[in-house]
Amino acid sequence: MKQLFFTPGPAELYFTVETHVKNALNEHIPSVSHRSKAFEGIYREAVQNLKDLLELPDNYHIFFTGSATEIWERILENCVESQSYHYVNGAFSKRFYETGLQLKKNPLHQKAADGTCSSVNTSDIPDTTELIVFTQNETSTGAAQPLSDIYTAREAHPGKLIAVDAVSSLPYIDIDYHKVDTVFFSVQKGFGLPAGLGVWLVNDRCLEKADQLATKGINIGTYHSLPSLLAKAQKNQTPETPNVLGIYLLAKVAGDMLKKGIGRIRQESEYKAAVLYNLIEHHARFSPFVKEAKYRSSTVIVAETVVSSSEIIQKLLERNLVIGTGYGTYKNQHIRIANFPTHSREKVEMLADYLQAM
Repeated sequence: MKQLFFTPGPAELYFTVETHVKNALNEHIPSVSHRSKAFEGIYREAVQNLKDLLELPDNYHIFFTGSATEIWERILENCVESQSYHYVNGAFSKRFYETGLQLKKNPLHQKAADGTCSSVNTSDIPDTTELIVFTQNETSTGAAQPLSDIYTAREAHPGKLIAVDAVSSLPYIDIDYHKVDTVFFSVQKGFGLPAGLGVWLVNDRCLEKADQLATKGINIGTYHSLPSLLAKAQKNQTPETPNVLGIYLLAKVAGDMLKKGIGRIRQESEYKAAVLYNLIEHHARFSPFVKEAKYRSSTVIVAETVVSSSEIIQKLLERNLVIGTGYGTYKNQHIRIANFPTHSREKVEMLADYLQAM
């Protein structure tokens, strides 16, 4: 049996990717010019399939970058003049906040203990804040901010922009895009694609903010500023030579997911998450790292282990099952298991059976 990857990114490739890669090579997609009509068709297909799959409102635009990490910087450059406010619930949300420090955006933050999320007290957010940042699914800890918290922030501060890091929760998470302003992800997690492509969903309010900052003479970036990205996107192009193969594969996989149905994908994800959480809650060697059920991710399941996690990981590897180590200081204390659309019910049940026998 070939290896099955339950790592939280890069993750197991979506089951149709191999066929799409072969077709791409036969069609010479990696050699297509990003200024050609062929690429414009690829771009158009990717954008339309994503808009349909995620049910994006008409006032949203889709841009492609090198990674989701890059998008931290682009959001702060284009949407913040003097202050952002970050909900920090793990390593990646902390880095987003630290990016604001590096860009001298005077960011504020509210830090939750690892394995949980902060309660959203909207009175804590100063009037001077321009952008409120949520890492909806913290890949390092498996803590997920409830969408209701994000919507509460919008209701209390309708004039402020809201950014959502959904790197390891899309396409599963069902976001009301009317209640946020920008969302982003990278393709090597929930979309089951090779790494090297970030996807940035942006509404008109963000574009207006970028224009305001540029008019004031504030630096909003160069080739990947929002005005630059928009100008090329309107021609179904990118400012620079992009990951053409990655965009092609995203178009095809988003189309495959559309055919399957986003409702079915979400239903299956919830079933598989329930299987895994039930296992770790009742196993002598495991316990959920996220104690409060309302904060548990359905796409990145994190368990504390009684023995060194390397022992668990090695035993599974002998059966060609690859799971993730704990992140950072938790490397030897946690296991992380991805539950993405490419992981079938049967594969997750098989993994659970092997874990149960340990």
